[in-house]
Amino acid sequence: MLLLKTLTDIQVKKTVVVEDLLSSGNLRERMLALGLTQGAFIDVVRKGPKNNLTVYSIRGAKIALRAEESCLILVSDI
Repeated sequence: MLLLKTLTDIQVKKTVVVEDLLSSGNLRERMLALGLTQGAFIDVVRKGPKNNLTVYSIRGAKIALRAEESCLILVSDI
């Protein structure tokens, strides 16, 4: 059985795989354009103050997402 978590639950220096997006509309399109597609690997680089902003490495690019955005991304361990 596959255990899914949200991206906000993942600790720094961990790598996960995107399973699904819970977002819709423009936000979903933005996430897809950033490379957050099913099967993409994400490395958690660092978390900002109060864990509100987190930097991720997605397909070789460093991308910062707010907690309200990253909680809409379902991931699983590799």
